Parts: sequence; C-alpha cells; structure tokens
Amino acid sequence: MSNGWFEFKHFTVFHDKCGMKVGTDGVLLGAWAAGGNKILDIGTGSGLISLMMSQRFPNAKITGIDIDENAIEQATENVKRAGAEDHVEIIGKSVQEIANNEKYTGTFDAVISNPPYFSNSLKSPDCSRTLSRHNESLPFSDLVRCAKKLMSEDGSFSVILPVEAADVFLSECAIYGLFLTRRFNIKTVSRKPAKRCLLELRKHYEKDITEQDVILNNSDGSRSEWYQQLTSDFYKW
Repeated sequence: MSNGWFEFKHFTVFHDKCGMKVGTDGVLLGAWAAGGNKILDIGTGSGLISLMMSQRFPNAKITGIDIDENAIEQATENVKRAGAEDHVEIIGKSVQEIANNEKYTGTFDAVISNPPYFSNSLKSPDCSRTLSRHNESLPFSDLVRCAKKLMSEDGSFSVILPVEAADVFLSECAIYGLFLTRRFNIKTVSRKPAKRCLLELRKHYEKDITEQDVILNNSDGSRSEWYQQLTSDFYKW
C-alpha cells in the first residue's frame, strides 16, 4: 500500500482524494456480503466495496452512493480505471434521498454498508474523514429504515460494525422488522475479544442463524486460513 492507492489482484483503488485509506473493514465486507442482480453500496467512499462486488457478481448492476464530493470523484475515477462503468454507477446522493425516490423502492437484492458509527467522540479536522466515521449524517435509524425500504422482498442487508455498536444497531433493526440471519464475530487473534462483527439481515425471520467466531491472524502473525480463503480472489497474498 502507498499513501494514495492500494493494488488488488484485478483492480487498483486510489483513495487520496476521499481522505480515507483502504481498510480491512471494507475488504471483509466486500468479500463476505451476499449479492444479487442489483446491489446498493451505501457510503461507497473510494468505491472499494462496489468494485469488489462487481468482481464477485459480474452480471450485477451496482449502485454506489455517497454524500462527499471528493469520495464521489474518487469512486468514479476508480470505477473507470477498473473498466467497470457498464455495471457500476456512482451517485452523489444520500440514502435518505434514494429511499424517497419511489423508483428505487424494493429494487435491490443486496444492500451493503460500512456505516459511520461514532456518535459522541472527537471529530477529525478532515471533513471527509469526519463524514465517514460519525453518524450524524446517517444515524442507524435512518440507515435501517432506508435499507428495508430499498431491499427486495428476499433481499439481504449486510454491514460491518464494531462489536460495541452491534447491539444498538440490532435494536434498530428489530424496530423496523429486519431479522438477523448471519453474524461473524471477528477477532484479530484468538486470545483477544472480537473487535468487529459482520451482520446480515433480511425481512423474513429465520429460525437458524449462522453465527461464527473467526480470527484474522494466527498466533505467529500469519493470516488465518479463514481470512486467506475469504479474500483470496482480491489480495495478492
């Protein structure tokens, strides 16, 4: 990784304009989330997750949205460089605006978001970084409400969050009638508590929830088998 770009196997993500480096959270979500014919990436940033989903689901139509102008410019350039313009569209709108447009209601087979999650912490002086980390512009209640409206009847809603934010998020999902179907609790190493969790939700209740504890790194510092398998199509291990 350089200061301004990260090279994957099949595409390169530049991030110098949008102010946020390529992170493990986005890579995990992009490699793990369920897909479909129409996919919505909320808060696309550099376009990383949209490009990952376009690689995993080459016949899908993917829409990446963001409210930050620099992110939109960067994501648009990254999509063009990847040659993915035919099936990845980047739009400078909030999810609230998209949800208020009836043409999108029930449209997406998969809704994906690496959402902002800090609500009461010091803000970065960098505007783009602040937008991406603080949830004033996208509180969980809005995110969940809009996701449910935009999902198809059998669609999925996938997010990655810090473990400490998961209970609040899942409470909002319960209020709006979205049900947990998969949860992966992610530890950096086995001896430490989970730091992140991948969550998948759907409109219909399922009795059997898939839940796993997984690790990113082995005790010797090498990447775990789970992490390698999940990201083998993207990282140049």
